[in-house]
Amino acid sequence: MYEVNFNNPVPVYFIGIGGCSMSGLAELLLSRGFSVSGSDKNHSTVCDHLEDMGISVFYGQRAENITPNLKFVVYTAAIHKDNPELTAAEKLGIPCINRADFLGQLMRQYKDAIGVAGTHGKTTVSSMLSMIFLEAGLDPTISLGAVLDPIASSARAGHSDHFIVESCEYTNSFLHFYPRHEIILNIEAEHLDFFKDLEDIRHSFRLFMEKLSAGGHLVIQGDIAGLDELTNGLCADITTYGLEGSGKTYDYYAANITYDTNDCGSYDLMHGETLIARISLQVIGAHNISNSVAAAAMANLLGVPVPAIVSALHNFIGAKRRFEKKGLKNGVTIVDDYAHHPSEIRATLTAAKHYPHKTLWCVFQPHTFSRTKIFFDDFVDVLSLADKVVLADIYASREQDPGDISSRDLAEKLQNAGKEVYYLPSFDEIEKFLLSNCTEGDLLITMGAGDIANVGEAILKH
Repeated sequence: MYEVNFNNPVPVYFIGIGGCSMSGLAELLLSRGFSVSGSDKNHSTVCDHLEDMGISVFYGQRAENITPNLKFVVYTAAIHKDNPELTAAEKLGIPCINRADFLGQLMRQYKDAIGVAGTHGKTTVSSMLSMIFLEAGLDPTISLGAVLDPIASSARAGHSDHFIVESCEYTNSFLHFYPRHEIILNIEAEHLDFFKDLEDIRHSFRLFMEKLSAGGHLVIQGDIAGLDELTNGLCADITTYGLEGSGKTYDYYAANITYDTNDCGSYDLMHGETLIARISLQVIGAHNISNSVAAAAMANLLGVPVPAIVSALHNFIGAKRRFEKKGLKNGVTIVDDYAHHPSEIRATLTAAKHYPHKTLWCVFQPHTFSRTKIFFDDFVDVLSLADKVVLADIYASREQDPGDISSRDLAEKLQNAGKEVYYLPSFDEIEKFLLSNCTEGDLLITMGAGDIANVGEAILKH
């Protein structure tokens, strides 16, 4: 595999540069003096941002975009082997590196790289931890899976040994990484188009944990099933976290939990019997209390001053597309959320039910045919938490339509269960329907990992 010399800036090309992770990596290379260009299928605000920084972006992936002066090409797992740019690079003898390997090589440049992993919550916890390190003046380098408003990007180039990396398990990407410390949030059945089953996923997470060496820290959710089996024999120092009241004992935990009228939590951050601080959040739900404890535990273990932890967590208002409040339209609160797995949807809708509203609308765009089929009954169950459900067509992402599953099927099952549900294939239809049927005081959540956020944004422009 080609080894990048990060101290020797050269021309580099990113295939799929508009993705959150890829755009961030492009920015990081640009900050190191590299000449960066790349392509994406569609125009976006992310690409606009890159162009404003001086990065050349091509729209549409064509062989002629690949020129002999390029020293290496970075591509994502979504890029097929017959991609014209990838094929052109190979014909020219230009080394091609997948995103995971490239990010792993970059991580090796930092003495204190922190990998944040888990089936759900990675972006939020990575963002929380980033805010804590920034508040403490530790000047971290950051690589996230979503835009974080305070840095106006998914990435930040720091000048310290600290590197905070959102570490995704899909296609075993995180097994190419080199963390010094890790946070493991949860391990559930997910990405079953790649993993065989839950045991296969657990095996990959175990391999990820084995990357830690003596002196490293593993902060792991104490409620994960078979925790001892997963962590037995690891070299790293193991620290558990959780919420008081579960009947379990944790090293770090939230005690004396209270909620305000918007369902934002406050709690005592405890380490054993020792009170570290009272934490007050501006993000909703019990799941975000748990997320914040994970970030706080790692920061505390690494010696970050407690006042910085308290301040950063209090000021944290979420990453993009994580219960992101988009605005008000005719008295209707419009929120966007990335949730696309049943567990994520349950967490978001459970919290939303405590948020001030008259009627809770969930406009859901299922993400991939395989996930919709595998978790079909679970989707029916969790979507039932909303008062009214609107379903868009399935966002195919990397898949081809197999013809045996659709959003119409979900709608019929929800209707049979007694739910008020509407299947509207196009975004235009959904937009017109919501403008006509939502009333003052309603809470409207656009939900999914695709482009469903466009619906809420279009409504706000009316």
